Amino acid sequence: MEPPTLLAVPNVSEGRDQATIAAIAAAFAHGDSGGVRLLDVHSDPDHHRSVFTLAGRPCELADALLEGARVAVERIDVMSPAMRASGEAGRELAGAGQHPHVGAVDVVPIVYLDPHARGAACAEALVVADRIGAELEVPVFLYSELSGTDPGSARTRAQLRRGGVAGLAARMAGAPHALAPDFGPARMHPRAGATLLAARSPLVAFNLQLAPPANFEDARRIAALIREGGDDGLAGVRAIAVALGGDVAQVSMNIERPFELSLATVIQAVRRHAEVASAELVGLAPAAALVGFPKDIPFPGFDPARHLIENALGCW
Repeated sequence: MEPPTLLAVPNVSEGRDQATIAAIAAAFAHGDSGGVRLLDVHSDPDHHRSVFTLAGRPCELADALLEGARVAVERIDVMSPAMRASGEAGRELAGAGQHPHVGAVDVVPIVYLDPHARGAACAEALVVADRIGAELEVPVFLYSELSGTDPGSARTRAQLRRGGVAGLAARMAGAPHALAPDFGPARMHPRAGATLLAARSPLVAFNLQLAPPANFEDARRIAALIREGGDDGLAGVRAIAVALGGDVAQVSMNIERPFELSLATVIQAVRRHAEVASAELVGLAPAAALVGFPKDIPFPGFDPARHLIENALGCW
């Protein structure tokens, strides 16, 4: 049988330095000759984050991911001087951006497009985790289904990111019950922090900018209402508030069940509490998520040929 096509969506903690972003993208694309394709790069200076989407076969995908991660570890510093000196908790760097993070290569999900490819994605994720830990000397924590045998025992990104870089460093250095990574050294990398890694089905990273007079506090209230577990909670929705430049408030979300919950339904939920000025897709999404998308919501930058997974791959 031909090995399945997998996606990888590495998120790095740099959204402002264009030379660094370009260097990381070029390194990820190093695998092009081996059949790995860099499908998309999405950078955001407010989140101070870049999201890369790659597609490839097992083993080849791991090689490309290591090339890009190596450059990111060399060029991105997420640790404060105090943390470098002690190896433990300290203050975060100023201007670190508003998106929660724990490392230079913050998260690396390996995405399977078909349930039958789940095993291949899990195996590839473990290979990548082992290589990041051993070759780059960055501690790697598994989350989601790779970290527990059932949903109740699995770790989440939010749990690992609690307190940011400093919080994770403190938990790793804690005694007598220090938090141990699944791969790599027992302490944070002196510049690159840690990496979180998972295998999962597709999710949609989706942002809604609120129209004035809605402000950051409004966005925070709405995020709390609509996220899973909130009063108006939507299953599989993770949401935070972000303050953008020019006093624009944003509700930033991960839609973890895009085949069951459309973006139109998410927009409708937000619109019950505030007017929506525009929408933004981060990376790619399955076509099912865009069914019924409201035509009156501006969606700058969205290109179905590039941003729908099925079209970008020309298959599936």
